[in-house]
Amino acid sequence: MSLFATSGTIVCCALPALFVAVGAGASFASLVGTFPQLVWLSEQKVYLFTFGGLMLGIAGVLQWQSRKASCPVGDLQQACKDTKDWSIWVYFVSLALFLIAAMFAFILPRFF
Repeated sequence: MSLFATSGTIVCCALPALFVAVGAGASFASLVGTFPQLVWLSEQKVYLFTFGGLMLGIAGVLQWQSRKASCPVGDLQQACKDTKDWSIWVYFVSLALFLIAAMFAFILPRFF
C-alpha cells in the first residue's frame, strides 16, 4: 500500500517538475489534456502526502515488528526469507520516492 501511495505523490508533483525541467512542457500539457485528473491530484497534494506519509509510517512500524519473525521450516522457508528481503527493499524504494516527490512539491518551489 505504501508503494502505491508514494507513486501517487510522484505522479502529482515530481513528474510535472521533471517534464518542465527537461524542456518537455508541451508534452506535459498534452499529458494533462489527456488525463485532467493530474490537476486535481496537484491541488490535493497536502492530503495526498499526508496519506502517503501515514501509509509509510504504518509500513515502517510493521517492518520493524516483523524483522525478528521466524520463517516456517520446510518448503516455504526460502520463499519466506526472499519475501522478507524484498519487503525491505520495497519499503525503502517507497520512502525514497516519497522524499523525492516531497522535495519537488514543497521544498524546490520555495526557491524558484
